[in-house]
Amino acid sequence: MSHEIRTPMNAIIGLDTLALNEPDIPETARDYLKKIGSSAQHLLSLINDILDMSRIESGRMTLKNEEFAFSKTIEQINVIFSGQCEEKGLAYNCRINGQFRDYYIGDCVKLRQVLINILGNAVKFTPEGGKVELSVENAGSFDGRSVLQFKVSDTGIGMSRYYLPKLFEAFSQEDSGSTNKYGSSGLGMAITKSLVKMMNGEISVESEKNVGTVFTVKVTLKDSERKLTEDGDAMKISPKDMKVLVIDDDPIACEQAKLVMSQAGIGADAAESGNEGIERVKLSLARQEPYNLIIVDWKMPEMDGIETARHIREVTGGDIPVIVLTAYNWDDIYEEAIKAGVDSFIAKPLYAENLLHELKNVLKKNNRMIAAAAPKASLEGRHVLLAEDMDINAQIMMQILSMRHIEADHAVNGEEAVKLYEAKPDGYYDAILMDMRMPKMDGLAATKMIRASGREDAAAIPIIALTANAFDEDVQQSLQAGLNAHLSKPVEPDTLFETLERLIGNRGCG
Repeated sequence: MSHEIRTPMNAIIGLDTLALNEPDIPETARDYLKKIGSSAQHLLSLINDILDMSRIESGRMTLKNEEFAFSKTIEQINVIFSGQCEEKGLAYNCRINGQFRDYYIGDCVKLRQVLINILGNAVKFTPEGGKVELSVENAGSFDGRSVLQFKVSDTGIGMSRYYLPKLFEAFSQEDSGSTNKYGSSGLGMAITKSLVKMMNGEISVESEKNVGTVFTVKVTLKDSERKLTEDGDAMKISPKDMKVLVIDDDPIACEQAKLVMSQAGIGADAAESGNEGIERVKLSLARQEPYNLIIVDWKMPEMDGIETARHIREVTGGDIPVIVLTAYNWDDIYEEAIKAGVDSFIAKPLYAENLLHELKNVLKKNNRMIAAAAPKASLEGRHVLLAEDMDINAQIMMQILSMRHIEADHAVNGEEAVKLYEAKPDGYYDAILMDMRMPKMDGLAATKMIRASGREDAAAIPIIALTANAFDEDVQQSLQAGLNAHLSKPVEPDTLFETLERLIGNRGCG
């Protein structure tokens, strides 16, 4: 049902977003579109509440035990609600009492959902000029665990003492008129109490009509010894330097995702199937212009998002973050997705704020992974075979290679390159630089012959195309022939050296 409900909602919100960005829309139509978007958002929030309640009642809601930065969690909450309160004319304050660890272990997403539900109600039911406050206190530590207490107080409309015992019941409303006035589903507090109970916590409430309300939540989290580091947690994301690939079989969803990212200053490409997405990833790597992030829809025909992610990992290794975008709840596929190489999940429809938050998390995670990877191969003393028919180009390339003390043999065409390769013992050459257009035998044919030679190093030796042919079909031909990378002329020395370091490093010493 999650998919059946969210899929048309995603189309409605996506089309509304695209329509609002069309130029020269009459103001009357723009007003209608904004109201459609607002109503769709409200409907989506009601759907989310109903689906959450259904999962809780069926026992399919599960808890994660993951390490999370406590200060960052509070910071995210404060950013959301300080902005909401400012828009509504409310005073917002957050008080942190006592000492806290940098990291705790628990379900950060569900803890955040609890606080957002309570604070969201506080803002909703507090009239202009009122106050909303979040206070956080370390209520005690024992046996490697800490009890954290969160209090949310407001000066809103409050509740009568007769209604308080019914507050956490599903579909409960003190005043039926509040559904129309405040847009409440009557499920928020029932979900909140269930989540707190799942975390072995407790929740209580005090309220007085027309005076205000105070919610108190206590949860127990495992302690972590990890400390905040300047490098890992102060990472800055530069959207203009990002290159993202969106893989989704729904063209409307692709367009909306590209639009959302363009509004955040992020460049994006789109693919409408898993196979097309994998090909785009291969092309980007061959060009030495890899994507910084890949967003893939879960439910797609022929190849779903998890299988697509698995193939992408086979192509890229662990360097590029992969986020699954889904209209479903991902609890049921979490373990399988993580094993396939998925880094994180985002619910449809995609929004810039959610994307940038998740993007920061996965990039931090990815950078730590890269930092821990083996060092790149040293190029000094390596043997490279250069196939190039133009004397001046060959001289320039030999001079560039000598900058890093690389020893190079020169072949004037593909036929001679194959002969030179076969004349040397297995493993003698660490890489081959192959021009594509040459007399007697071109680079594609020479590469195929080397790969089919049957020598021990025939499959493993890196072969890099150096060519003026820069179209996608040229890159695809190179990859199909067995080349590892496709560098367009004129080749930048740094790009060449980085490519050699990476490919020789993956292969190891000959």
